[in-house]
Amino acid sequence: MTTTATLTPSTLHRLRTAAQDIKLSHSIFALPFALLAAFLAAAAAGQLPDIVAIILIVVCMVLGRTVAMATNRWADAGLDAKNPRTAKRAIPSGRLSAPFMLGVAICGAATFVVATSGFWLLSNNPWPVVLSPLVLAWLVGYSFTKRFTFLCHLFLGFALALSPLAAAIAINPAFLSQADPYMLALMVACWVAGFDVIYALQDTHVDRVTDVHSMPARLGARRALVVGAVLHSISAAALVAMVAISSQLRWAFATGTGLVILLLLVQHTLVWTTGRRHIQMAFFTLNGVISLVLGALGIADVVWRVGG
Repeated sequence: MTTTATLTPSTLHRLRTAAQDIKLSHSIFALPFALLAAFLAAAAAGQLPDIVAIILIVVCMVLGRTVAMATNRWADAGLDAKNPRTAKRAIPSGRLSAPFMLGVAICGAATFVVATSGFWLLSNNPWPVVLSPLVLAWLVGYSFTKRFTFLCHLFLGFALALSPLAAAIAINPAFLSQADPYMLALMVACWVAGFDVIYALQDTHVDRVTDVHSMPARLGARRALVVGAVLHSISAAALVAMVAISSQLRWAFATGTGLVILLLLVQHTLVWTTGRRHIQMAFFTLNGVISLVLGALGIADVVWRVGG
């Protein structure tokens, strides 16, 4: 006879399902910029970041994104069920319950606060844990912005833009007196908001039917693409400004900046010329390359200058 216990998925299996549903691997989009900011902040004090601090930053980044995405899946379960593209997500498909996903978000938030306190213990820096509730509030809040404003893409962009600023505060708060972290945050905010506008093209009709506020639903596809192009132009300009003003970044980052601008042009060319057919490639592949390449080349510049 089959018992109820054997029919209930194990906690480990449900956690694995949650990780797949929130696409934990997509932490790669913002993580390289947080690490770059950490290296830049340490370099401003004439050193490289401690390995323990780097590990803490990675842990905090993953936890913060987990909180944001688990909240998003919980809050949007009803909307996801009405959208053919998202109806197979864990909650609308019945693979996970809404309370379980909310529990993941709450546990992630608590662990995030604990992890940020590590910087207090490590380097007598209380600012990460002091500011952690505000960071969590923004990460959780952006999921609800699509219900009342088509500027929701910008809220998402600034949520990810918190990562380089938070990393700089964790390593060397005095680094915020320089322009570099703000230029990097501006780059991330406009880059993410721009590709989120492109990604939302897939749901234009459904968003209008379900009264979800997005730029494609509000402005139409062509105008939304123009906004996305403007946002990516600002992002590119912020990178060029960083190359010009930073005392730590040199030829490697400048080369990465040129490559990023080229990839952004490719991204927009694909979407403009082929419609929605290449959105998945533009969103995942090209933006993943942008993040990894730019972060790696920027860190290489810093290591070469400080450690060489």
